[in-house]
Amino acid sequence: MKVGVLALQGDFREHLFALGECGVTGELVKSAEEISKIDALIIPGGESTTISKLAKSFGLFDLITKRIADGMPTYGSCAGMILVAKSILDPASGQETFGGIDMQVRRNAFGRQTESFEVDLEFKGISGAPLRGVFIRAPWVESSAPGVEILASMQVAGVSHPVAVSQGRVLATSFHPELTGDNRVHRYFLEELCKK
Repeated sequence: MKVGVLALQGDFREHLFALGECGVTGELVKSAEEISKIDALIIPGGESTTISKLAKSFGLFDLITKRIADGMPTYGSCAGMILVAKSILDPASGQETFGGIDMQVRRNAFGRQTESFEVDLEFKGISGAPLRGVFIRAPWVESSAPGVEILASMQVAGVSHPVAVSQGRVLATSFHPELTGDNRVHRYFLEELCKK
């Protein structure tokens, strides 16, 4: 299986390294030809508005949208979660998403860069010690359709907010597992969604 990491902006190299740790040779992709040849895609953390604009500038936006709609396994972390959402509660002007998960997300839900934090999370389908979640200007899921599976949540002011979800062959996390050295989320993606 050829797994591409969208290399327009953000921490794509960290995802590439995580794939290597899982025994998969990933490749950085940023052209229509490269994206047409992959079997699965990872959309990294970074700046969702910038990634969206660059995808349009490079003529990739519609191709990625179609490939996800056609069932290509896709994993989005942080900004990637925003980009695979059906809608954004508070989009930047003109911001669009690729879609893939029937949910609405809130950008920067946990606060600004200076309010970044780490926390241990229980992740449905991943056994062993809790996952360390690194949250940097992270979104959360504001609402989701019944077909969306909630894999991890966080309590904020007494309200539970999903921070990891999947639907069909698309996975999304608010947090950055690629920054922790713990590759269990990437393994989950490869084993549970890419092999469906």
